[in-house]
Amino acid sequence: MKDIRIGIIGVGQIGKSHIKNYATVKGASIVAAADVNEAELRRVAVENKIPDTYSDFRKLLKRDDIDCVDVCLHNNFHAPVTLAALRAGKNVYCEKPMAGAYVDAKAMFDEAHKQKRWLSIQLSTLFAKETKVARHLIAKGRLGKLYHARSTGFRRRGRPFVDGYGTASFVQKQTAAGGALYDMGVYHIAQVLFLLNQPEIERISGKIYQETDMDARRRKISGYNVEELGLGLVRCAGGLTIDVLESWAIHMNAFDGSFIAGSKGGIRLAPFSFHTTTDDLAVDSTLDVNGTDWRWHQLKDKEYAYDSAQQHWIAAQQGVVDLLPTDQVALQTMLISEGIYLSDRLGREVTAKEVLAHSKSTAARL
Repeated sequence: MKDIRIGIIGVGQIGKSHIKNYATVKGASIVAAADVNEAELRRVAVENKIPDTYSDFRKLLKRDDIDCVDVCLHNNFHAPVTLAALRAGKNVYCEKPMAGAYVDAKAMFDEAHKQKRWLSIQLSTLFAKETKVARHLIAKGRLGKLYHARSTGFRRRGRPFVDGYGTASFVQKQTAAGGALYDMGVYHIAQVLFLLNQPEIERISGKIYQETDMDARRRKISGYNVEELGLGLVRCAGGLTIDVLESWAIHMNAFDGSFIAGSKGGIRLAPFSFHTTTDDLAVDSTLDVNGTDWRWHQLKDKEYAYDSAQQHWIAAQQGVVDLLPTDQVALQTMLISEGIYLSDRLGREVTAKEVLAHSKSTAARL
């Protein structure tokens, strides 16, 4: 199998993480990197033996010997850089969330199809062992008819920058566009949507909050203007519903993990458990997820291609497996997140069509 030649755009916190991950993926070869911070770009390139660097990502895109680019920038830069890369004929792997606004994410999705290029979004939870086992049980009919799911994420006090880690860019709308829902909620919402086989979303209601105290100095210098708690209720075709509870900061102990409820059984994803009724007896089971994952790797030649989002991205381009529709899942996730924001702003339930109609681009000007 040929090496896949990669150009990294952005070598900040996320870019460094992606570079480290590619080092574990056989067949991934980073041949170029771009960043406006030239000093840090040179340092990262030397440390990771990346041969070519560019302070202007457009010069990287002009190369015809690069198979794909990896966009590792703040949320509002995802759309403009991804669109430029797609138009330059490159396949694109992009950090989550897909963009800063639903309309920008849809533009990315549509452009990928127009250019007949691949677009994949970093949704690590789709490749978790728990997700794979859950999909297996659902496919076998162990849950019966799926009718409700819950997406949850918990941090007691984990707001970027103001709680002691990361940069202020993570808590400013002009760069991040959103807070808890865009930072961590995307992982949990996407995981649930993937297990539900991407149901058609009809209506969304929601509320966001930013109420928990923070250090006064950090508040002032951070420009913090995003949510720390997001709540939502999503109504889908066929009567299926999803509720969302995502926290960066809350005076509460840990939430129970996300779950999927069906007519014959239910699954909680974290920690993983299976629930059903047998002979009129309620059964709550813990399953050997790790043992199952190990056994599948011994029995299935291509199982390694689903070990991580980046492993899958490379394996798909090598022709080992078909690319999972992370772009579709990420676009639906954007619809739900922005639907929650819009519902909060209007004070009522909104339709999926209204989200698109009200969505305004937050894409940075380059």
